[in-house]
Amino acid sequence: MTSQRLRIVPSVFVIEHLPNATFPDDDEWIAMVRAPEGLTLVREVPPFVEAERWVGYYDAVPSDPSATGQLASVVGPLAGAGVPVFVASTYHGDLVLVPEHRVPAATAALKEAGHRIEEGSGGS
Repeated sequence: MTSQRLRIVPSVFVIEHLPNATFPDDDEWIAMVRAPEGLTLVREVPPFVEAERWVGYYDAVPSDPSATGQLASVVGPLAGAGVPVFVASTYHGDLVLVPEHRVPAATAALKEAGHRIEEGSGGS
């Protein structure tokens, strides 16, 4: 198993599905995927919006894109703990989102799997 340093991103996110869009109306998104069934956006939760809130874990140290098992070592323990995930990958790492109310269970599962969790941008 691959042990990683993950940091909890200080922002809180919302995942949106726009079935008839090919591009968002603004540039306030963090991640975007265009698929045949529409557009999926990850963005910070806008003020006064009622939506399921997601918190992100991101690699504190950039990983090699050719390394194997990095994402599996994170989502495996979360699946084992029954924590849903939504993943957006970058060249340097993976943003693994979990529902905000499941952060304590997610953090416990990741620590039990040997990962080190840092709060916010500074670390702990």
